[in-house]
Amino acid sequence: MRVLHFSDVHIGVENYGRPATEADVAALPPHFAPGAERSGFVGMPTRLLDFLTALDEMVDYALREGVDLVLFSGDAYKSRDPSQTHQREFVGRIARLAEAGIVVFLTPGNHDLPHVANRASALDIFPTLRVENVVAGTTLATYRVATRAGDAQVVALPWIRIGGFMAKEETRGLSLEEIKVAIEARITEHLADEVAQLDPALPAFLCAHVNIAGATTASERSMMLGNDHVLGLGTVAIPAFDYVALGNIHKHQVLTQNPTVAYAGSLERIDFSEEREDKGFCVIDVDPSKPRGERMSSFSFVPVAARAMLTIDVAVRSGEDPTDAVLAAIGKHAGSGSGQAIEGAIVRVRVSMDAEQEPAFRETAVRQALAAAHYVTGIERSVRREARTRLGTDEAERLGPIEALRRYLGSKNTPAERERVLIERAEALIREEVEGAE
Repeated sequence: MRVLHFSDVHIGVENYGRPATEADVAALPPHFAPGAERSGFVGMPTRLLDFLTALDEMVDYALREGVDLVLFSGDAYKSRDPSQTHQREFVGRIARLAEAGIVVFLTPGNHDLPHVANRASALDIFPTLRVENVVAGTTLATYRVATRAGDAQVVALPWIRIGGFMAKEETRGLSLEEIKVAIEARITEHLADEVAQLDPALPAFLCAHVNIAGATTASERSMMLGNDHVLGLGTVAIPAFDYVALGNIHKHQVLTQNPTVAYAGSLERIDFSEEREDKGFCVIDVDPSKPRGERMSSFSFVPVAARAMLTIDVAVRSGEDPTDAVLAAIGKHAGSGSGQAIEGAIVRVRVSMDAEQEPAFRETAVRQALAAAHYVTGIERSVRREARTRLGTDEAERLGPIEALRRYLGSKNTPAERERVLIERAEALIREEVEGAE
């Protein structure tokens, strides 16, 4: 049985993009949309196309490599109220999998849940329409799914909202930390109940949208909605599961083995905190004929061609032309340079220079050199200005010219010999002035 795990698609993230041109749309994969419908994507944010293309890579892999079960661990959209266009594009890709006989198990994340309790989530459209081969794990429960490689059990742990998990009477008088502890205890209890009812003869998976203590986070910190609770690793690393599929944290990582507990991570880069992270999905091979604890035969992370992000940092040396310095740094990433390519990337430039160099900096020339980039987020200037020693008015009035000069030269770290010569010449000039006045 081959299982694919993906998460955190976040369709609707549109930062660092521009309106798509006809050339952008023409470069999309053949199945992205029928020819007659492609014109409808002209003018849409290019970042929307990036996220959908990454999702297409995952779908293509599943169809090509004989995947039997797909586990989605939450956050299909950026918004809790996705637009009709965003829903159409996500549903269409899930339908491609289902129509090919692949069972798709969907677990809602925090971005999939409505603002108001008891309203439908963004994923409820699937059970409502009774889409064949698509199962939505909208409650903490065990779902038996029939794949073409045999039956399997999936325990769903969707994002838990405090208000929907604990009654007001139970939380009254408790601090937020005490409530989080109570939620973890209750989740642990519920999971134990589900595990106790699992059939040990069938493969079992946990598909959860949760924060696990110790996991490395990145941009999702800026996307979290409200006070997020955190579970201990032991809450989900239960030996009865052959694999634990996690979502909500965008960095792919394996937290532990036996069983393997992994975050698939997001399919596309959200911001520059994810610049150096690989993006993709996980693939797990399970042998249903083997006993519990021995079924997983392989685990791999499959990267997708996510849009590259590139930061170019330039520290201009004293006396150097700032524009030339930045252009030289850009040249290392252009053409056959050894650095990461600028072409098609989302680029930011951060340049530090002395105050006297700033007037010589030609931003227009820098932007022209970045023409091959998909998008330039900005050219940040950090100007080094001399720190001036400020004296109080009374102290300044008491200082004689030679002492004032001595302090100034000291603030400039003037070499001792040069300071001696300058002081001597200053004293000579003062003597000439005094003698002339007499």
